[in-house]
Amino acid sequence: MKIIAASLIALGLAAPALAQDAGDPAKGEKVFRKCMACHAVGPDAKNKVGPELNGIVGRVTATAPDFSYSDAMAAKGAEGHVWTAEELDAYLADPKSFIPGNKMAFAGLRKDSERADVIAYLATFQ
Repeated sequence: MKIIAASLIALGLAAPALAQDAGDPAKGEKVFRKCMACHAVGPDAKNKVGPELNGIVGRVTATAPDFSYSDAMAAKGAEGHVWTAEELDAYLADPKSFIPGNKMAFAGLRKDSERADVIAYLATFQ
């Protein structure tokens, strides 16, 4: 009985964290403003300094058409790396550490909620 009670308590404590992880696309649209100098999304999105990000969630790394990726990013893609929500979260937290040698100059999004929100926003462009 103690194991069941402990499990229920643990699940109850985990639920708010899972809800936060889902992110809010509307808030993510605002956070994405930090990214717009280099990236675009939407029907008319084109590559800029960084690749367009339509379909980024679930896409193999370094596969946006007509974009010249760094050797480090291209190697990650050649390994079969896929941009899941979890991988995007880790990358957006610290791009230079996640893929050393990549060209992204952005320092990263430090707040968990901002990363979850921007990932939720990007997921709307599949």
